[in-house]
Amino acid sequence: MTGAVRVDSWLWAVRVYKTRSAATTACRAGHVRANGEKAKAAQQVRPGDELRVRIAGFDRILVVRQPIAKRVGAVLAAEAVDDRTPPRETVPQVAARDRGAGRPTKRERREIDRFRGRE
Repeated sequence: MTGAVRVDSWLWAVRVYKTRSAATTACRAGHVRANGEKAKAAQQVRPGDELRVRIAGFDRILVVRQPIAKRVGAVLAAEAVDDRTPPRETVPQVAARDRGAGRPTKRERREIDRFRGRE
């Protein structure tokens, strides 16, 4: 293992992105920050670097433990990253029907009852 690898290659290797091109695209779009600065795809990351990756509207905070450039097994990939992402706040779901949708069907009534905890 070398001392540093490309940020897009590392994000792909530790399974943050499904493909390396998706990781490169995220870097170009500005969704990846390395130590507080916007990261280009070819930027080198070293052990101890903090990456903030924006996925699906939420930031993941990842710390590089081990620089790996090639895709490895899930266990080895998990050892190469320290995930410091705080847990997401759960938003309570609200049961809502479209206005003018008519009477709920029997199936929909069962789903509504199940959602409200009345079985």
